[in-house]
Amino acid sequence: MTKKYLKPNDPADNKERHNKTISNIEAAEEVMKFTMGNEREKIKQSNERREESIKNHKDEIDYMMWTLLQH
Repeated sequence: MTKKYLKPNDPADNKERHNKTISNIEAAEEVMKFTMGNEREKIKQSNERREESIKNHKDEIDYMMWTLLQH
């Protein structure tokens, strides 16, 4: 069995990931217009997780900037 190692977080990918997450939120909101019940709730929960991810990413950037300014 081969071991899988996590890739280091490449900051160059952050903008692309951020834009993709926003695009996914927008697409999901469009789909929600045509869904009901349980499926709609699943999409809503996914978007909440996406929005939390964006918030965490922004917090991470703020922290990195703050640390850089401290030196």
